[in-house]
This record gives sequence, structure tokens and C-alpha cells, in this order.
Amino acid sequence: MSEAERTGSDTPASPGPDRRRVVVLAGPSGAGKSRLAQRLHAARGWPVFRLDDFYRDEDDPAMPRQAELGIVDWDHPDSWDADRAVAALRELVDTGRTTLPVYDLATSRARGRHEVTARPDDLVLAEGIFAAEVVARLDAEGMLHSAWCVHHRPAVTFARRLARDLRERRKPPLVLVRRGWRLMRDEPGIIARQTTLGATGSRASAVERGLLG
Repeated sequence: MSEAERTGSDTPASPGPDRRRVVVLAGPSGAGKSRLAQRLHAARGWPVFRLDDFYRDEDDPAMPRQAELGIVDWDHPDSWDADRAVAALRELVDTGRTTLPVYDLATSRARGRHEVTARPDDLVLAEGIFAAEVVARLDAEGMLHSAWCVHHRPAVTFARRLARDLRERRKPPLVLVRRGWRLMRDEPGIIARQTTLGATGSRASAVERGLLG
């Protein structure tokens, strides 16, 4: 149970002064999680922990396949290494620093590493499309501050996601369009699953106002 749920409020509680806590920013691809995290970072200096950098390499035998498109299913939780992500979050919370992979979506593999640091009273902003998958684990270990499923209207999310993915050349255009239509169709189910996993559904603007107080 998150801190917000313990207090019976949709407004995130303030972090304790003596430890770091994790704010989980989940939600469908293109919903605005990364933009929200960057705005919060700019406002308070809180570190951004990109959970999507823990995608598995494309040739990893554990990668699931998407039968409809004939490609790796990048939207399946098994395409992502939750254990490594939680271990790195634990290290950051406990020590104030950790080293993370840098995942290149265009080549579908990790290329390089970078260090993330956190001050003693920081909130750690853990954002990614599979972020809700680790809510229960973070809560059980006492690391969770709050968990949010950021979402918008599916058509808006589709347009934002497609524009971003085409601009960044993440995958061939036809694949991006076909994947985008499938994700728009599946978005209500994606949001329902993430809220079931413990994330509170909300617009990004409401989460921002609550966290910044």
C-alpha cells in the first residue's frame, strides 16, 4: 500500500526527511510519464530513474514474441528485467547512487551506462511503461512513496506516441503505426491492469500538483 493510500488521500504524502522514497510513474506508452518526470526534476532536482532502460536485448532468449506483428513484443512485461531494475532502485535508495544501463531503442540493446545520484531527502522518480509491475515489491521493502498510472484520452496518447517514435526513429514507420493502433485499442486494459497492480490513475497535471504541493 502506498503512502497516499495509507492516508486515504489522492494527494501524495510528503517524504520523510531521513530517507529516500520512490515515486512510481506508470502508464501507457506515450501518456506523458517522461515529460512529467522531467518537469518534476526541473522543479525539485529529484533524480529520474528510467525503468525502460532495463529492457532486455532483442536477442535475449527470454524475449516474448508478438504473433500479430511478427516481432518482439516490447509491450509485454517479460521483455523487461524487473529484478535488475528493483536491485538498482534499492541501491539508489540505500546508498544515494547507482549505475544504470542506457538502452538504445533503435538497435534494441543496451549501449553504455550512466550514474544516477540522489540526495538524502530526494524522491526518486521511477518512470516506465512497466513501472506498475514493481509497485508491490517496492511497497513490501518500504521504498514506495506513491504510485501513479498517468493516462490521457487514447487518441491523444496515440498521436503523441507516434510523433515521438517517428521523430526518434525507434522502429520502422509501418511497425510504429501498427503497434500504435494496437496499443490504442488495448489502452483501457493497460490502465486497468496497472491500477490493479497498485497505481492510482490520474492525469499528469494532477500528479504534478500533488507532488509539488
